[in-house]
Parts: sequence; structure tokens; C-alpha cells
Amino acid sequence: MDVALKVDIDTLRGTQEGVPNLLRLLDKYQVRASFLFSLGPDHTGRALKRIFRPGFLAKVSRTSVTSHYGYRTLLYGTLLPGPNISKRCAAILNSVKDAGHEVGIHCYDHVKWQDYVANKDQDWTKKELQKACAAFRDVYGFDAKVHGAAGWQINPATIELQQQLGFSYASDVRGHCAFIPHFNQVTSNVIQIPTTLPTLDELIGTGEINEENVHQTVFELSQTELANGHVYTLHAELEGMKLLPVLHRLIQKWKSNGQTPVATEDIYQKLTTTTLPHYEIVMDELEGRSGVLALQGNEINKAET
Repeated sequence: MDVALKVDIDTLRGTQEGVPNLLRLLDKYQVRASFLFSLGPDHTGRALKRIFRPGFLAKVSRTSVTSHYGYRTLLYGTLLPGPNISKRCAAILNSVKDAGHEVGIHCYDHVKWQDYVANKDQDWTKKELQKACAAFRDVYGFDAKVHGAAGWQINPATIELQQQLGFSYASDVRGHCAFIPHFNQVTSNVIQIPTTLPTLDELIGTGEINEENVHQTVFELSQTELANGHVYTLHAELEGMKLLPVLHRLIQKWKSNGQTPVATEDIYQKLTTTTLPHYEIVMDELEGRSGVLALQGNEINKAET
């Protein structure tokens, strides 16, 4: 059963330090992954207002925010101007493609998208997506084919615009199988391939799970049979830096079990659109995260679509 690696890159530091670390590790094990980039300004410091969101303090108390992101990153967008990631790091972004990995879009402004998109209209959403698409094209010279929303935050306009902008597939939600999405009466032919496994920041600090044994939990969960395999979302700021040893151990477990992780596009290429189920997207809570995020909801009878 496939296990796909989707790498979310949220910050300048994650791009400059975490991405090269991940490239070396993945090259060591001859593993491909999908790297989804934040392409505009790093405004991480503005995320501190989430302290008032239910569940946010409980989440950050389990992991050290400063150790993963650094004090300078936590000032970007407040006391320090937000540096433009794709302009500062074009060489690093190209090195990912040159190493044979899939590249795609996470967002333009990570904090802006994650904190506001759920309640914004089509015009706002289109401007943000177009800025991300233009920045991606400036770096690579071709259009992105995959989008994975920051914080698993989207609105109905997102899936409609993904179709208009020519994306092949997206990984915007948490769920259990690939599907044709329906969101508040909006339908898109851009397939959703959801993240199926919990992230490290959702697990570490719960029960007896810590940095030394969390890989075992993820591995065991990844052995549950699913229709299209699993998608594991990792972060350049976590598994690419302080928690790099966790990813070492996790890949070793998969490899010793006869599973070589793949990119999410490898799952996409095995799909047949005509046989995919149709599912609703809903915004709801997920254990280990604060606020609500996009989840795979109920299946829809194709005759009703």
C-alpha cells in the first residue's frame, strides 16, 4: 500500500534550512515527495493572534514554537517586514524540482490564507490563488498542477477556481480516500487526495507519545488499509529541522516493511476519474488541531450530482 509524502513549507526559515535537510534525507533513502511552497511574504508573526482561538494554547503547549520556528520568524509581519520567500529562495525551489520531486503550491501568504480564506468571497480567493500561481510560474517557468491549502483551510470558491486555473488535483482536506469534491453546492473536477494521517504536532505530547516514539504511532496508523493508500503531511519547519530524526526513523520503518514512500502525484496517476466516489467537504474540528478545517464528509450518490 502506498504512503505518499506531502511536504508543506510555511516559512522562509523552513525553505532555507528545512528543505535542504529534507532533500539530503530523501536522497539517502531514494524517496520522492511532493513539496508545496508558500511563495509570497513570510508573515508568521501575525499568527500569534490565534492565541484567542479555542484549543490553540493546548496545541502549542505540546511543542516548542520558538525551537521550531525561531524568534526572528515569529517577528516577521509585525516588528520585522515579511521577506518574500520565492524571490529569496528561487535557487532552493529549483533544487527540489531538479532532484526529481514534485513541486506545487501551498499558498501565497500562509497566515493570510489560513486565517481568512474560510470566510472570504470568490474575488478575494481568486486574487490570492493568482498571486501564488504567478509566483510559482516566475520560479519554474510552468504552471503548478497541485495545490495543498495552508492549514487545510478553503472555501467553496477554492475548488471552483482550482478547476479554472488548471490544477490537476488538490490535497486541501483531511480524509480517507481520493474523491470528487462538492462544497456548499459547488462541484469541481479537480480531484481531492486528502491527508489521511495525523501530523507530528497533533500527536506529540498526547498520552505517552513523545519525539522518541511518535514515528511508531504514525507507522502503525499507516498500516490501516485505505482505498488509495495514505498521505502523510510533514512540515519543513518540523521534520526538516528539529524533528528530522523522527522522519529518519519513520522512513526506515516503511522501507523495512517493503514500503517506499512516494509523491502524491504517484497516487494521482493511478486514479480513474470516472470511478472515483463523490464526497462533501465540511468544515469541522479535528482532534489535535485548533479551530475548524476542511474534512471529507459524507459520500454523495452520483445520481444526485
